[in-house]
Amino acid sequence: MSITQIAIIYLLIINILGFLVMGIDKHKAKMGNRRIPENSLFMFTILGGGVGTIAGMYVFHHKTKKLKFTIGMPLILILEILIFIYLKYMI
Repeated sequence: MSITQIAIIYLLIINILGFLVMGIDKHKAKMGNRRIPENSLFMFTILGGGVGTIAGMYVFHHKTKKLKFTIGMPLILILEILIFIYLKYMI
């Protein structure tokens, strides 16, 4: 298995997990149960799950009124894309 294939599989998994975590946290919020810490939600984005966490945020209407999330998560995703482009074409 090539490094590209491993990277694609990793990104698929982390984005699916990011999406699910947003849904789980929304469900916990509705039920009044103990929540997933916001830092953990951001960690999925930082680890490459930005597309999944952002999609989950809007699909589940979760954290969409918090600027920390509506600006922070897309900003992290954009920075990661720029870093990827830099590493791929500049080095």
